[in-house]
Amino acid sequence: MMNKKSVIGKSLAAAFVALTVSTASISGIMPTQSAHAATASQKSTIVSVAKKYLGTPYQHGASSSTTAVFDCSSFTKRVFSQLGVKLPRSSKQQSVVGKYVAKSNLQVGDLVFFYSPIHHVGIYIGNGNIIHTYGAGGVKISNINSGWWKNNYNQARRVL
Repeated sequence: MMNKKSVIGKSLAAAFVALTVSTASISGIMPTQSAHAATASQKSTIVSVAKKYLGTPYQHGASSSTTAVFDCSSFTKRVFSQLGVKLPRSSKQQSVVGKYVAKSNLQVGDLVFFYSPIHHVGIYIGNGNIIHTYGAGGVKISNINSGWWKNNYNQARRVL
């Protein structure tokens, strides 16, 4: 049988643990949301589906119902639809889907956003590269660690 001191002691210990975990989460020591990476199969599918559109022309405001031309967000919407993921239409709307991912933790299949406010999105395909579409050449691969991409990186989101 437990006495009052034992019950109070256990209650205080539990409260201390809860407070410690809450404080750690708030201070950023512990993540408040976990972001799960895509499976190897999903990663492979994302990359292969995206790459089949290499060279497809860019057209600002392209319809998400065509694959003849893309803008950045209709491209990401199309690729992810092949995995059953329904993304909103615009890059700004896509930038709040899923979970935030630090640039240092990027995984194949993460959505990567540029500008502030956000006006461009691509898909991370590994080794510092994204596949995206903008301007001449249409769908292409660019390195996010150099030039314009490095200077205008905004955030990444994991949607799988």
